[in-house]
Amino acid sequence: MVIHMLQLLEDTRKLSMFTAYNTNVDAIVYLKGEMIQKLIDEFGAEAVRRRIEEYPREIREPLDFVARLVHALKTGKPMAVPLVNEELQSWFDSHFNYDVERMGGQAGIIANLLANLGFRKVIIYTPHLAKRQAEMFVRKPNLFYPVVEDGKLVLRHPWEAYREGDPVKVNRIFEFRAGTAFKLGDERIVVPFSGRFIVSARFESIRIYTEEKLKPFLPEIGLMSDGAILSGYQGIKLRYSDGKDANHYLREAKKDILLLKREKDVKVHLEFASIQNRTLRKKVIYNLFPLVDSVGMDEAEIAYVLSALGYEKLAERIFTYNRIEDTVLGGKILIDEMNLELLQVHTIYYIMYIAHADNPLSEDELRESLELATTLAAARASLGEIRSQEDFRVGLSVPYNKRGEYVKLRFEEAKRRLRTKEYKLVIIPTRLVQNPVSTVGLGDTISAGAFTSYLAMLKRKEHPRG
Repeated sequence: MVIHMLQLLEDTRKLSMFTAYNTNVDAIVYLKGEMIQKLIDEFGAEAVRRRIEEYPREIREPLDFVARLVHALKTGKPMAVPLVNEELQSWFDSHFNYDVERMGGQAGIIANLLANLGFRKVIIYTPHLAKRQAEMFVRKPNLFYPVVEDGKLVLRHPWEAYREGDPVKVNRIFEFRAGTAFKLGDERIVVPFSGRFIVSARFESIRIYTEEKLKPFLPEIGLMSDGAILSGYQGIKLRYSDGKDANHYLREAKKDILLLKREKDVKVHLEFASIQNRTLRKKVIYNLFPLVDSVGMDEAEIAYVLSALGYEKLAERIFTYNRIEDTVLGGKILIDEMNLELLQVHTIYYIMYIAHADNPLSEDELRESLELATTLAAARASLGEIRSQEDFRVGLSVPYNKRGEYVKLRFEEAKRRLRTKEYKLVIIPTRLVQNPVSTVGLGDTISAGAFTSYLAMLKRKEHPRG
């Protein structure tokens, strides 16, 4: 199996990939008790307590942040709250020294991963490329950013293509550890579980689109690419102050996909992320899913999608019980209603492919693709980042999780109970690192590994050796 996997990785590395749209800077702070105490003292325990009761759903002023942070620390649950006031950036920068700054955003994480693995060519596009963002990209000769010069498409390294004055999306991540203690007035709080509190930037200046001058060159980019991985649509707002709305940006996103596919049928994967607003979620699903070939998501996201499609009871069952049988049923509905070629669902304990029975790859080949994906993710979790193809071997030594046999059993049970003749269904347990160096980007790593190895095996079918 190891030789098979290494050969598949070699074949996968021969691909050229296009990835867009969302990149950001992840600025990480490792919280200590005295830092939290200082924040509470600045605003007063009573004011913080009152604001916690109001439970602000967006961060518009510093007290909103402190209240939601203290609430997250009390429960020990990971949370993400949008920062909508761009002027607050300077407040955060004056109050915190960031321990780590690194690439964030699905497209940016995937571009760096594929470049480090040594793919033939990786073209990354993000509509905003300030110098601070450009410096987050790895300095590899196979990584390119498309620019238009003298009416022609030119590929430059991202660090040579940045634009002064472009906005930067900074997500601030506050990592907390179990056992951290502080006081809220007379109440002593001890953080029960380790986790993170994310302040995600949601500013009007950051938008998901392709610049007008680059748009005509998307067919040329499609010709250069074996596949495209698109993400970041969760960053679209329903309405903007300049009169544009989600419909405008989704119409443009549809045009982009059709332009990429105009000269050849380049396979497109959409990496889905949770969209809290139901209206926007529906718009993204109905506008974009029918145009792409493959979609990747986790089990919570499949429940959100099913809910938007009107399958409320099934979505509720997935949220409540998390049964493999319900996820399989939901996946079948999704690939049928959206006419997808491939659906990939990743969870902490398993990864699954659902395809129609006429998919050119066998179930064994699909399984091999998932094996490569979980091995890549295990290597990333072990090392914090994959810096070369050699790092892949680290993942091979990581064992499958302890629920692996249980997962297989439940999956076989689900196949017996549900009509599955018209589908190819494959599931594998994940390789699980007990004490990961980092968990950021593991879902993106799985999706990128799965989709690119799927493409490599399709190419094998079209051009068999010998």
